[in-house]
Amino acid sequence: MEEQWIKSVGIDVGTSTTKMIVSRLRLGRMSSTFSLPRFQIVERQLLYASPVYTTPLIGFDEIDAERIGAILKDEYQKAGISLSEIKSGAVIITGETASKKNAQHIVHLLAERSGDFVVATAGADLEGVLAGKGAGAQKRSQAIAGNVVNVDIGGGTANAVFFYRGKAIATVTFHVGGRLIRLDERGAVSYVSPNITSWLTAKGLSVRAGETATYAQLQEIALQMSRSMLDYLSGRERQISGLLVSGQQMQEVIPVEEFSISGGVGALMHADPVRDLTEVSRYGDFGPMLGQMLQQVRERETYPFRWIEPEQTVRATVIGAGMQSTEISGSTVHIKPELLPIKNLPILKLELAREEWENPVRLHQEATSVYELGLRLFGSSTAIPFALALSGIGYCSYALLQRIAQELADAYKRYFSESKTMVVICETDMAKALGQALFLRCKGAPEIICIDQVRVEYGDYIDLGEPISGTIIPVVVKTLAFDERA
Repeated sequence: MEEQWIKSVGIDVGTSTTKMIVSRLRLGRMSSTFSLPRFQIVERQLLYASPVYTTPLIGFDEIDAERIGAILKDEYQKAGISLSEIKSGAVIITGETASKKNAQHIVHLLAERSGDFVVATAGADLEGVLAGKGAGAQKRSQAIAGNVVNVDIGGGTANAVFFYRGKAIATVTFHVGGRLIRLDERGAVSYVSPNITSWLTAKGLSVRAGETATYAQLQEIALQMSRSMLDYLSGRERQISGLLVSGQQMQEVIPVEEFSISGGVGALMHADPVRDLTEVSRYGDFGPMLGQMLQQVRERETYPFRWIEPEQTVRATVIGAGMQSTEISGSTVHIKPELLPIKNLPILKLELAREEWENPVRLHQEATSVYELGLRLFGSSTAIPFALALSGIGYCSYALLQRIAQELADAYKRYFSESKTMVVICETDMAKALGQALFLRCKGAPEIICIDQVRVEYGDYIDLGEPISGTIIPVVVKTLAFDERA
C-alpha cells in the first residue's frame, strides 16, 4: 500500500454555535523502498461543512443532548456518509459550554453516535491550538521567522495560541466572548458572566443582570475588553487585563510578529457596523459590538505586530479538529487488531538518557517508579490503565531490548495483574521487536499493543484507531495543556 484515503469528522459544540465538518485524509508513504515503512497524512480535503447552528441549551447551565444528537444525525444524512466510514476525528466541547453541568455526558453521547473512531476531547488549550491550525496560523508560522498568534473568540472564551516554526509554544485563554453579556433589543440585560465581574470593577465599568444597558455603555465595555486582551498578549499591561485570563497566566512576554482573530466574533469584525441596541443584540448578546470594537482597535490603535486575515473564522476550531488531529503510527507495530479501536488512554512517560537505559539498576528503579505512579493515578482493574511512552532510547541493541522488555513485563504484571492489555508507545522504529519480546514474556496475559513513530507527552491522551491495510494505525494525540515555552 503506497497510499490510502480515510474519512475524518470534526464536531464543535461551543458556547454560541455548533458545527460539523467531514474531511478526507490521504495517507502516503514517506520513506524509501529500502527503509522501514513510514506513513504520514500528506493531504487533507474538506468534503462537507454543516451550517452553523445555535448551540441548544436548557436554561443557562445545561446542553440539550437530544437536540444536539438530532442535529448530528441530520448532518450525517446531508453529508451522505455512514458512521462505519468514519475512522478518525474529534468531538470537542468548547468555551463556557465545557463547564456546563452535563458536558461530559454530551462528550460521550456524541462519541458514541459519531462513528467507529471519533474521539471526545475538551480543554481550552487544545481548542486554541486546533483553532490556530484551522485558521492557518500554524502554517503561516512555518513561512516567517517570528511568532504567529491566533486568537479564536467565540461566545464564552477567547483562546490564544503562539506558533513558532509550526509548533505551538504557548497558549492562554481569556474570558472574552460575545455571550458573556446577554440582552434583548431594548437593552434589558438577562445575564452577565461572573467571570468578568472582577475585571469590570477594576476598570470602573458596570453592567448587571436585571438592569437596562445603553449603547454607549456596551460600546465602552467592548472597547476596553478588546484593549485588555491585546494589551495582555503584547505585554503592554498585565495586572488588570490579567483578570480576564482563565487558568494559568503567562510568565513572560513572547514577541509577536503576526496576529489573527478567528471564531464567531472574528467573523463579526467584518460585519456591517451596529448603530443601535436592536442591531447590537441581534443574537441575544453583545457579540456584534465586541466584533466592531475589535475592528476599531485594529484600524485606529498601534500594537507591535502585523495583523493578518485568518483562512477560516467561524469554522476554524472544527476544521482544526477534523483535519489536524490525526497522526499515523508506522508499519513496524505489534498489535492484536480485534483489540482496536481504543479511546482516551492517558499517557505515562518513561524518559531516560541512553546511559540510564543501559544501567539495569536505574532501569529497574525508573520502571518501578512510573508503574507506582500509574497505580496511584488510575488504580488496578481489568481495563487498560494507561499507555506507557518510552523516550530517549535511540539505537537499541538486541540485549538492551530484551532487558527493557523483561523489566517492563515483570513490573506491569506485578502492579497491574488484572489488566488484560498493555499498551506501549515508542518514539523510534522498534515497536515490532519490542512488542514481540513483551509478548514472549507475557504470553497473552496481558495482550500487547506496541506502536511507534508517535511523540507524546505526560498528560496527553491517545486514541488508537482500527488498522488500515493490516498494520497502519490512525492515532489521535490529545494534548489538553501546553507548557509555556519561548
